[in-house]
Amino acid sequence: MEKLRNLRKQRGYTQQQIAEILSTDVSNYSRKENGDVRIFDDEWEKLAKAFDVPVEEIREERTAQHNQNTTLNDNASLTDNASINYNQYCNIPEYLLESQYEYIKLLKEQIEILKAENAKSKKR
Repeated sequence: MEKLRNLRKQRGYTQQQIAEILSTDVSNYSRKENGDVRIFDDEWEKLAKAFDVPVEEIREERTAQHNQNTTLNDNASLTDNASINYNQYCNIPEYLLESQYEYIKLLKEQIEILKAENAKSKKR
């Protein structure tokens, strides 16, 4: 998001200051500014207000990054749709996967705590 980065630097803002405006942490903002994480409409509006510019002046759409591989069965004809195998591969940054795994782990721990509390309640 080159426009956003350039405007932030021109106005003398740090990534930390902009992260605070968006109510996020600096690492998440950095990923947004790099185009790795989506900037939502309400965030674009907050950014435009902070920089005192119209949203249209700074808004940039990131392009989806994924590869689509189509594999045809050796015996398949192009008209035989049942023989076509579609595989889609998405490149998801490792840090996103790790944070999701950590969140899942936390949720599982909370579920176990709730199960224990529920079992205690049933015994009463």
